[in-house]
Amino acid sequence: MPKNKKLLIALSILPQILLVKWLSAHPNSVELVYSKGLYPFISKWFRYMFGWLPFSFGDVFYALAIIYMVRWLVLNIKRLKSDFKGFFIDVFCAVSVVYLAFHLLWGLNYYRLPLHKNLGLEANYTTAQLLLTTEQLIAQANTRHLNITQDSTKKVVSPYSNGTVFKMVPEGFHRLKIEFPSLDYQPRSIKKALFSLPLTYMGFSGYLNPLTNEAHVDYLVPNFRIPMIASHEVAHQLGFAAENEANFIGILAATKHPDKYFNYSGIIFALKHCLVEVYRRDPDAYETLKAKVNVGILKNYRELQEFWDSYENPLEPIFKVTYDGFLKANNQTDGMKSYSYVVALLVNYMASTNVKTP
Repeated sequence: MPKNKKLLIALSILPQILLVKWLSAHPNSVELVYSKGLYPFISKWFRYMFGWLPFSFGDVFYALAIIYMVRWLVLNIKRLKSDFKGFFIDVFCAVSVVYLAFHLLWGLNYYRLPLHKNLGLEANYTTAQLLLTTEQLIAQANTRHLNITQDSTKKVVSPYSNGTVFKMVPEGFHRLKIEFPSLDYQPRSIKKALFSLPLTYMGFSGYLNPLTNEAHVDYLVPNFRIPMIASHEVAHQLGFAAENEANFIGILAATKHPDKYFNYSGIIFALKHCLVEVYRRDPDAYETLKAKVNVGILKNYRELQEFWDSYENPLEPIFKVTYDGFLKANNQTDGMKSYSYVVALLVNYMASTNVKTP
């Protein structure tokens, strides 16, 4: 490629950054033109392109890209002395292309209208509302737990393989589209993460590849959790980039699913978030509510915690800090803490619909 053309592409990163910054201040426009206009066609097109593959094309692409970058760096490192300017033009040329692809193919969803505004919900809630919601979720979680185990002390073990769960996920979204027509999900593109082991060591249970629109699930995670993880990643596929919003949509899809294991996975995920928030606000109330939760549910919580504890390593905090910075750089001002804000959506949604469960 001619040097002048490379320089032009490299410098294009500056107007791109300014454009994204401008768009971040106009969420209504992003919502209308991109998230509800262009993006659904992009997402569906990529799901048709890669969804049928039995493996993750995106993971293979990442692996090849990493190999290429390492090889390029080894071959070009001497240019830092002999051709410093040309070296960085090449680097920023690549960064500019990736930056454009990321935002065009998915990333602009970070700047869409907040979900609570789309749904006409409040963004805040009282402790009294939180306690009421948590009580309701405990009752429903206990019922769904007993419906599976017939014993309040037994933990739930899903009988489904990951592949079976992936095939079942769309049904929850088909049910959800009755209330939210834009949330219908087809075709399907959910894959096992080829790099589940390093993903686990980094402390993540799944991710969406923004360049191929494939949803990835860490297959090492305890199986009762897989339906919720898959539903969460599909929410990302449908354009809900914020983690709290993807959690909320995932909970709705799982709890509206006709399968009892999906129901259970979604409801105890919602309950855990509410219990954590109760503990933060009122530790005494937390102990009272926790005592009402079936022992088998607490065993599932403990199973999941022990799983993550077994993969703890010195590098995990670094990965978490890096991802936290990534979220903050993409309009998630609270970083990873934004995960907990799903509680606000849950409390206000349940209150507004006058139902006892999501």
